[in-house]
Amino acid sequence: MKLLNVVIVFVLGLIMLYFAVAALKVSFSGELLVHSAIRFIAGFVILGIGVFYAHVIRLKVSIYILLTLALIDDVWDYSRDVDSFVPEMMLYSLFMMLWGAISGYVVMRQFKANASEQ
Repeated sequence: MKLLNVVIVFVLGLIMLYFAVAALKVSFSGELLVHSAIRFIAGFVILGIGVFYAHVIRLKVSIYILLTLALIDDVWDYSRDVDSFVPEMMLYSLFMMLWGAISGYVVMRQFKANASEQ
């Protein structure tokens, strides 16, 4: 029961990811996996932990940070002649950040609950 919330969030996120990929017609590659991981971890740390759980970053500042990271990543892709600046990829990136934020909040809440029990 201790990690049930974390597992539920992860599995539901994977199911939603499957449908998002199918709906947006996103083709997976090694490069897309790296971009997805960057956006998931950024959402996990900045939004999930920093904003929603610990309240050490304001939401407005965190959105600026995330937009800056995404813009830097897109400019880096543009400089390498990778055309990923399409609305489908923006929606996919937003989904990855939100999934990371929810996962970060649930993981930290569960981590604190487990630490207080011991």
